Amino acid sequence: MAGRLGIDFGTSNTVVAVWDEARREGVPVHVPDFGRVCTLGATANPGAESISIIPTLIHYAEDGRRWIGEQVCQQNLAGSERTFSLIKRYIANRSPVMRRFGGKTVSHFDAGKDFLSAVILFAAEDLNVRDEEVALTVPVEAYEHYVDWLTRTVESAGLPRFRLIDEPSAAALGYGTQIQPGNVYLIFDFGGGTLDVAVALVEEEDKSESGRRCRVLGKAGRELGGSTIDTWLFQDVLRQINRLDTDNDIRRMSADLLAACRAAKEELSTHEQAIVKMLSPASGAQISAEVSRQRFEELLDQHEVFSQIDHTIRRALNAARDRGYSEGQIKSVLMVGGSSLIPSVQKTVQRIFGKELVRLERPLDAVARGAAAFVAGVDFYDHIQHDYAIRWSNPQKGDYDYRVIVKRGTPYPTQDSIARLTVKASYSGQTELGIAIFEVGERHARGHEPVMELVFDPGGAARVMEVTPDEEERRSYFWINEQSPTFLRAQPSAQQGEPRFAVEFGIDAHKRLLITARDLKTGQVAFRDHPVVKLV
Repeated sequence: MAGRLGIDFGTSNTVVAVWDEARREGVPVHVPDFGRVCTLGATANPGAESISIIPTLIHYAEDGRRWIGEQVCQQNLAGSERTFSLIKRYIANRSPVMRRFGGKTVSHFDAGKDFLSAVILFAAEDLNVRDEEVALTVPVEAYEHYVDWLTRTVESAGLPRFRLIDEPSAAALGYGTQIQPGNVYLIFDFGGGTLDVAVALVEEEDKSESGRRCRVLGKAGRELGGSTIDTWLFQDVLRQINRLDTDNDIRRMSADLLAACRAAKEELSTHEQAIVKMLSPASGAQISAEVSRQRFEELLDQHEVFSQIDHTIRRALNAARDRGYSEGQIKSVLMVGGSSLIPSVQKTVQRIFGKELVRLERPLDAVARGAAAFVAGVDFYDHIQHDYAIRWSNPQKGDYDYRVIVKRGTPYPTQDSIARLTVKASYSGQTELGIAIFEVGERHARGHEPVMELVFDPGGAARVMEVTPDEEERRSYFWINEQSPTFLRAQPSAQQGEPRFAVEFGIDAHKRLLITARDLKTGQVAFRDHPVVKLV
């Protein structure tokens, strides 16, 4: 089946879809060997069609081969120290953890690249779409380093023609003919790694153009997903059996135990009870813990999942309200992502909007379907998701300060300059001057409890570790032009403290930050609408 390819690279599962010209929609496809067929939406929707998903797993075998997705599961290698899981989350958090085996060092960035490249190449070859443009999806709260990694990975796979689309917007397109022009929808995307909410208006259809246009009115995201919930269940099971994740036998089986907790979580979507049962590889003793749906929901409540859901939805609704669209205008709430299958999560969303508005027909494949539709020509109006700031040295503080030049919510392309500043020389004789541009992420209140996350040590064992305030700070500021911070040339050279360049900023239709710079000494324009960095 030839067509344009859409790929939803997920924390737990990856889904591939292709644009079907005859049906005029994105259609999920099975990738042989890598994928497995499932119908996880059958409980919420008995008529749900079967789709193929690829478990986001890669195993590096001792003989040098790599096993991908379902190949890993079929050979019972998910718990191996040579298997990488939760790859997307580690990449998003820029994890420094490395694995060493067979004289080779592999990072999560390497594993993600190997996994995604294999999926892209295999799918493109099998579907005969190598000469077509490809679309990949990114979370609402994705940072520039993640987008850069994704870009490099696709380019290294030999597919230079590609587009990126945020996951909630892709989900809106993924519901296809059920989405009507002129209506407003809320997309609730609760996956393995993140919770993303977007309010989108489907523009009135222009008969002279192909496809509908979906304008994003407001969106919000939070680093909360199925893998986080798995961590809490993992900790709860250890408490039940009075064990610690530092115990030697638990360390050896931690990845398998985590997988068993994930399976129990999924079983609780359709059953009132689930059992986590394993044999210790060291002693042969059985480890067993029973988890009820009631206890599971208590865990979610204890970690304020339901209030976090409410808060994230409200942020997106408030952003839409600032653009003149009220909650009462929402025609449907489209739930996507594997964590949307949790009954108490569905009930929480239904309590906010009413049961009749909430839909769950395509929880696993809507994002990939929408990506395929997007790359086939569907247009989107959007706005900038993060704040972007200039870093400058504050001599009074003896430290750096940040001045925001692009505020989140700024629509693009811009018609006029959105910020102006003057660049001064740091020392006499300076000929190269520059601007340090930072992407600023939202930091959430820590509360009274420490922020914990599940990490894997170099041996592959799972540990629950605290995220320090310094680490949270590091994850919130990203120097996005670190590789090329100096791009202004002063001829003749500048003197210390001399105001040398007047700079104005704008954004083009491709979400690139543009600068126009004029040399204040010579009066010459050094750059006009010159693209510096890509924004998200």
